[in-house]
Amino acid sequence: MPQTVIITGASSGIGEALAYRAAELKLNICLAARNFEKLNQVKSICERLGAQVIVVQADVQIESDCQRIIDETVSAFSGIDILINNAGISMRALLKDCDLSVIKQVMDINFWGTVYCTKFALPYLLKSKGTVVGVSSIAGIKGLPARTGYSASKFAMHGFLESLRIENLKTGLKVLIACPGYTASNIRNAALNQEGKSQSESPFDESKLMSAEKVATEIFKAINKQRSYLYLSFQGKATLFLSKFFPSLLDKLVYNTVAKEKDSPFK
Repeated sequence: MPQTVIITGASSGIGEALAYRAAELKLNICLAARNFEKLNQVKSICERLGAQVIVVQADVQIESDCQRIIDETVSAFSGIDILINNAGISMRALLKDCDLSVIKQVMDINFWGTVYCTKFALPYLLKSKGTVVGVSSIAGIKGLPARTGYSASKFAMHGFLESLRIENLKTGLKVLIACPGYTASNIRNAALNQEGKSQSESPFDESKLMSAEKVATEIFKAINKQRSYLYLSFQGKATLFLSKFFPSLLDKLVYNTVAKEKDSPFK
């Protein structure tokens, strides 16, 4: 019987790529996101690849929506083997300029969405000795200027998932924290500005970033190998190393990198 995977934030970017990779692996799939039209487009492609798929229109910052994702998945497929907490939003503004509602929204989606979905899926994942995945970021390794809310949400996700892993050392539950590095996706276009509005334009040349398809392939490889962490980019691995051994140098490098971004808030 095929394993069952839930993918949040499945309507675009890494989530969409994860859906297609799951379909190629012939998994049963629950696709969850706010954009119902786009979800159904992704569903159609997954079905053409031979997967059994359901879609759940949901906003992960709403607790009852997360419960519904789990309930509808179990109703359709009788269990859960993999939960991929991928739904996320970014922000870009200096704290002195940023409305507090922006940070709250980022925390509600990135952190609380992960907590809600994981909590409600946990009984089924424990039964299947399954895997919880958190799609995180370099911002969960090193605090990034002008991304205070985003970094806080990813640090919180890391602490939550690491604690969950240790709680379940004897149960068979696996927990993977994946930090892809900068990936070509819509997350920077949709990132919130200081007023909570979409900034609508990425500060990077997206064509030069790692593809979402590459990230999706590596995440499923890491799940299969029962890895605890996944760091994909050279930048991510270098950040991890420098944060341990040369933290002051890393602060300066990170500042200079953000200062060079298009329309940097430091300018």
